[in-house]
Amino acid sequence: MTEILAGPDCTDMAEVRAGVDSLDRELIALLRRRFDYMDAAARLKPERGHVRDEARKAQVIAQARAAAEAQGLPGADIALLWEQLVEASIAYELAAFDRRP
Repeated sequence: MTEILAGPDCTDMAEVRAGVDSLDRELIALLRRRFDYMDAAARLKPERGHVRDEARKAQVIAQARAAAEAQGLPGADIALLWEQLVEASIAYELAAFDRRP
């Protein structure tokens, strides 16, 4: 197995790919944790109509954009990714709400 190096320490594509694959696994684990919160929200919200909250959605995307820009990442691109993430989270939460007893 290839050792996972920091990006700046990589000297060949095998090292780069190993690092990306490792990070992808970590991101999936973090997404699982995020979606666990969607399960909790679906359990706690009193009505299905409370699942979609456009003000909160805008706040989450703006926070992600600002955090990305603070790290030197392209804010607009990160905002687009977060738009997709939030919409997927809403769809997941709606499905979880609909499964409630």
